[in-house]
Amino acid sequence: MVLRKRSVVAVLAASALGLAGCGQSSGGGGGDAIELTISQNAIAGGKNAAAADHIANWVIPKFEEAQKAKGKDVTVKFVPSGVDDEQYKTKLSLDLKSGKGADVIDIDGIWAGEFAEAGYIKPLGELVGPEAESWDGWQQIPEAVQGLATFEGKKYALPVGTDGRVLYFNKTLFTKAGLPADWQPKSWQEILDAAAKLKSSGVPVPIQINAGTAMGEATTMQGVLPLLAGAGGEVQKDGKWTGASQAMKDTLGLYQKIYGGGLGDPKLQQEAKGRDKAFQQFAEGKIGILLEGDYFWRGVVNPKDGVAKMDDRDQVVGYAKIPAIEPGKGIRGQDFVSMSGGALRTVNPATKHPKEAFELLAFTLSPEALKEETKDGNVRITPRTDVNKEILAGEPLLTYISEEVLPLTAYRPPVAVYPQVSVALQEATAAVAGGTPADQAAADYQKKLEGLVGGAGNIAA
Repeated sequence: MVLRKRSVVAVLAASALGLAGCGQSSGGGGGDAIELTISQNAIAGGKNAAAADHIANWVIPKFEEAQKAKGKDVTVKFVPSGVDDEQYKTKLSLDLKSGKGADVIDIDGIWAGEFAEAGYIKPLGELVGPEAESWDGWQQIPEAVQGLATFEGKKYALPVGTDGRVLYFNKTLFTKAGLPADWQPKSWQEILDAAAKLKSSGVPVPIQINAGTAMGEATTMQGVLPLLAGAGGEVQKDGKWTGASQAMKDTLGLYQKIYGGGLGDPKLQQEAKGRDKAFQQFAEGKIGILLEGDYFWRGVVNPKDGVAKMDDRDQVVGYAKIPAIEPGKGIRGQDFVSMSGGALRTVNPATKHPKEAFELLAFTLSPEALKEETKDGNVRITPRTDVNKEILAGEPLLTYISEEVLPLTAYRPPVAVYPQVSVALQEATAAVAGGTPADQAAADYQKKLEGLVGGAGNIAA
């Protein structure tokens, strides 16, 4: 949706922030010289410092050198930022609304639809030309990942990176419960059956799936949305929102079976630090199954510098794809599902040099640039399968997500009202974890949803 009026007013009122750092590229006057700018919410010595250093110290000189070899006089300036994401969004909105800003910009994937509807960004094919559609990198980006950069069937940006969600489980606890170390459930019932065996074997918390408002967006992304996808639903599809549908009732029904059936700890979902406590309990062998993103593997139970280190992570922690409620019943008829987030990089519609700006954009996502950016301990899942096969060779979980999960993943709807819808979903799970029947929680959610999205006419029947 278009930015709410009060948001725009706030943006304009924030004009004191200025545009000094993000001026339009110059047109080169009477010569052939071309000046481009590229901006990220990153700054040397501060927020996302490694990304800032990569752009300033590797991308820019290499790109300028490559352009010179083609007979072009191109200079590039990096425009840093290092603020809160909402502050960055506010300033970026003002820049784009005013026809200002850097030639190449980064945005969160969840902002894409909002910016597109407001006219702040344009489809790459319309802005740049056919070379944007024929970029050879598209062949290396799974169709599901391309969806992050697509709005209403048109590509507005290039994906910068992404992630994926899986079921993590403790192999030691599984062995004690008589469950296989290579566990891969094929239905929700198989998850519940495994949790029941874990409970019988004495595991304090057999399964924990994020619920409630205290966990915020983690509840939605590591709980409601992947389960909804597994039930064959999406929070929004073809402009219509999902209310108290069968898929939503099934999703909340699973929460009811977990937290009403003594398989999960409902109190943990209500605590301000509940998610952190769940991380710690998993690391201590007190939780058997946990639905989380690849951050859990990289940043939580990482034996080197995780917030809940597991020295034996590689031997003890297993992972499996999230199954549909039954085989073939997930979105797109899938057997398994996931959810992903990620950032985008695009060309400012106000640029005076759209083709060169796109060349710079594409260069930042070339195999060479991505391999350089992810070396020296900065490994992450890139949008490109060719790069991932090389850089993730020593990272089994990230390889698994890149090869097995990304091709079947889905994304949040990139519209302005989504954060409010997300809170309503969190409230629905909190109600179920607190004892409200799933069908009642689904009906209550639909009432809230109608008030958020403009009435029942915008909700799928």
